[in-house]
Amino acid sequence: MKLLVLNGPNLNFLGKREPDIYGKRFLAEINSDLEIYAKERGIEIYFAQSNHEGILIDKLQEAVGQFDGVIFNPGGYTHTSVALRDAITSIPVPVIEVHLSNVFAREEFRHFSYLSGVCVGKISGFGENSYKLAINAFELMR
Repeated sequence: MKLLVLNGPNLNFLGKREPDIYGKRFLAEINSDLEIYAKERGIEIYFAQSNHEGILIDKLQEAVGQFDGVIFNPGGYTHTSVALRDAITSIPVPVIEVHLSNVFAREEFRHFSYLSGVCVGKISGFGENSYKLAINAFELMR
């Protein structure tokens, strides 16, 4: 199994940005742990991050034929991007939406996601373990 972990805007600032909400670890540290976690399960994992909506769309489209699934933390685009929703619906690759924080325990505008309805699932509120739970979900879907 090959998975793409795709991170959206501002996630490159993990460890610096609001550590009380998003944690104190940098994205590179989280990715390193995820690589080990996936390898222990015989899963190949690749990572991409962009602050730009179009690049995220390109990565989703490029996943076709390359990956068995996408773990996607769309950041703030969760609540604003019809274009990302359309990109997810246009590909045959299953996508799991992931968030570090519990979006439902935060500001009301974060409760709505344009993407949840077109993803195979959503995992939210478990910090960096949200990504591991998504890996587990893909394992169960094999």
